[in-house]
Amino acid sequence: MNVPSLEQKLTAELSCKDFSRILIDQPYEYKSIFLHRIQPDQNNARFFPAVIVPDQLAYQIATRRLSKSQLIERLDCQDKVVIGKSCILNCFHKSSFEWKKANINITSIIELAANISVSELIQVPTIYPLDSNSYQLLTGHRRFFAMIYANGIDGAAHFKVYSQKPSLPRTKQFQENASREDLPQYGKLLAFQEAIIELETLSAMRQRTEGKGLTVREMASLLGISMGAFDNYSVLTRYPAVLKAYQNGNSVPFTTIKKIVLTEERRIRKKTGQTLLNVEHKRTINKRIHDTLNNIKSPVTVEKKKRYRLGTLESPELMKFILTENLLALDSGIDWNDLDWEHPKAVNEAFEHVVNYIKEQKIR
Repeated sequence: MNVPSLEQKLTAELSCKDFSRILIDQPYEYKSIFLHRIQPDQNNARFFPAVIVPDQLAYQIATRRLSKSQLIERLDCQDKVVIGKSCILNCFHKSSFEWKKANINITSIIELAANISVSELIQVPTIYPLDSNSYQLLTGHRRFFAMIYANGIDGAAHFKVYSQKPSLPRTKQFQENASREDLPQYGKLLAFQEAIIELETLSAMRQRTEGKGLTVREMASLLGISMGAFDNYSVLTRYPAVLKAYQNGNSVPFTTIKKIVLTEERRIRKKTGQTLLNVEHKRTINKRIHDTLNNIKSPVTVEKKKRYRLGTLESPELMKFILTENLLALDSGIDWNDLDWEHPKAVNEAFEHVVNYIKEQKIR
């Protein structure tokens, strides 16, 4: 089955509605849905590799009737997180960075599950129907996993259910998550990148049909953020080193990292005298940002000292001649005006030539 491209879907929708309504005209209703009918979005920035298990197997895991090695062999869940009712198990290698990141998510999910068990969620997850009588999770992955932990897959919960897949799903995800302070910075940056791809596609299509693309202000409005926030996200997603740092657990505020990026860009512009940065400039900036964020000191280049050699003189007559006569006035064949005095090798060779000339012509 051929899946229509984003451009094809947008073309169909724009033929019957204005672009400004594309994120507004998304019919939905609130429903109670069994959790086993919902699947996470593995391409979502908030997703972490999880294996959801039935309630009976979850009970066996929680009561330690299965060892971790037996579970990994049975479920093929190495480098994944097993989750079920009252059960969540980190199956990454303990020495890996992914194990530490998964543990942070696990702690957050367990805390949220404790809240869910005694009170309702203020903002329910959003889903949309699939062809197989099931649903795809759009936003609220952490909340969904907390529901699984609290209630098991046979439990039911309330969801915001769209009548169909939203036209711009990544943009919709960013809209609903951007304002939340509890989400990791890396997830926000990755979600922004994915949303921008959708909006740039929409902009290109509008350019063809209406003769004008989306302005930066219109993009910010569609994303549901201020112009200042849009600029922050744009700057921070320009260089892979920034995304890598946040992916590896860096928690420095966006504004601090933005200053580092802009400082490096100004430095390169000043050094090169160019306003537009080319690929090589950006590669250099990315390297410096990486070193700064990882406390790697750039090697200090010590300028080699210039050394001018006078050599060894064999006779007092030669020494006296050199010290008392104007060597530049001699007809030695050296063009002193053309000599590069900043280049020690050239000066040394010229002086050696003059000394030999004096020996041959002036001192017998």
